[in-house]
Amino acid sequence: MQMVRNDFGNGSTNGPAGDPHAQRSPGRLNLLLSDASNRTDSWADRLPTLLTPLGIKAHRAGSGKQASDLIESVTIHVALVDLGLPLECCDPSKAKEGGYRLLDILARLAHRPPTVAIIAARTQRDESRQLSAALKHGAFAVINRPKSAGDVETLLEVLRRCITKHYKGRWPTA
Repeated sequence: MQMVRNDFGNGSTNGPAGDPHAQRSPGRLNLLLSDASNRTDSWADRLPTLLTPLGIKAHRAGSGKQASDLIESVTIHVALVDLGLPLECCDPSKAKEGGYRLLDILARLAHRPPTVAIIAARTQRDESRQLSAALKHGAFAVINRPKSAGDVETLLEVLRRCITKHYKGRWPTA
């Protein structure tokens, strides 16, 4: 078994010969859904309801640590990474570090999932920095944090393109 060390200081063991797909449940596409907002009824609350009937299981994480733990226990096929994600759930001093560390962890996986970076820039300069950093970390796409139904539709279209491009329109296989 291959041991993979991540930036959160805990190791993960993937399946036989380092195959993370050994823990995959058949017929499901696993989506990592990280969201830094604490609002109820946000886009991240509505998205699983829309995706579950399509066979997509959304695994929610509110911090970099939670996302890291999910990656260790579940094979992730597509990742939505909020760049404003805190490193630890209740540590405001580590705010906004978790999203970039999560991009690093995903980039080092043997079977790297396509990643969509979610940004919430306050200024044009912040947006340019976040866009550049996300693309350097290997993001498939970068979108603004969804605020309206139209924004959620855009996110769904980006997810469709991820699956079409990376998995040729079919659910991933082991």
